[in-house]
Amino acid sequence: MPPRADAERSLLVVEDLCLSYRTSRGPVRAVDRVSFDLRRREALVVLGESGCGKSSLAKALLRLLPRNVDQVSGQVRLAGLDLLALSEERLRVDVRWVRIALVMQASMNALNPVVRVGEQVAEPLRVHRGWSRARALERAAETFALVGVATDFLQRYPFELSGGMRQRVVLAMALVTEPDLVILDEPTSALDVLTQASIMNRLKQIKAELGTSFILITHDVATSSELADRVALMYAGQIVEVSDAAGFFREPLHPYAQRLMASVPRLHQAERPSHIPGQPPSLLSPPAGCRFAERCPRRHGRCVEEPPIFQRPGRHAVRCWLAAPGGST
Repeated sequence: MPPRADAERSLLVVEDLCLSYRTSRGPVRAVDRVSFDLRRREALVVLGESGCGKSSLAKALLRLLPRNVDQVSGQVRLAGLDLLALSEERLRVDVRWVRIALVMQASMNALNPVVRVGEQVAEPLRVHRGWSRARALERAAETFALVGVATDFLQRYPFELSGGMRQRVVLAMALVTEPDLVILDEPTSALDVLTQASIMNRLKQIKAELGTSFILITHDVATSSELADRVALMYAGQIVEVSDAAGFFREPLHPYAQRLMASVPRLHQAERPSHIPGQPPSLLSPPAGCRFAERCPRRHGRCVEEPPIFQRPGRHAVRCWLAAPGGST
């Protein structure tokens, strides 16, 4: 997606971000020319099937990368600051946990089992702000209240908390430094539906009260709709549609988005949910044309060519030949 005229109003601008891994069978392009922007006080949901590159995208934004990284390229600008051009030391000191925090997948297992949770939430303030232990613990208590955890839980160990409470503690750890952006990677996937709803409602409250921007990475359409202002749909390492949430959930344009929404059960729906046949392509050797073509009920002759991003009115973009001028979306 080309740079947009309103990019100066954005908190985060990502342009042509690529990330590939070395493997014994060759390089795997997990993130392939991904572009999007995120404004302040906005929540962007990144949707897609498992293995489409969502978690790799989250790690690429903060350069939290494993040793088998083959290539990282593109631009990631936070309020004009190019994060990929920063030294590792400056990124660690000035950006991670200070301006961008990450709640990682399976984050409930990230807590140290032999350290009280209050100390763990206070630690980013002591490391990055240089605060005293007492001041940091006082701020940790305030953040506990923000995420819906009683302050007497500060003295508890992780094993004394339920799964939902541990997830809230990890969220508090991400919020305690008041970063501009919090990236949430499948934050509710291991929780029951009532706890999921409670945490999503808490996130909406935090966004309204603190003005925090969020990137929520998930495969759960129903959960994501609670928080989303905008949606970016990933497929086989690429973003194939970016839209405002209301438009996406009501009338998606990309055939993959349409099939995905048709698979979601809804109340008062006469039709039974349908499935998407087939499997996503291997990222070791993705097809030369449209990556969804083999599974697409609307494929046609031009799908052997890779579609570019087509801009639609507003901040809407679609990677599909059907969205070209004169197409039939």
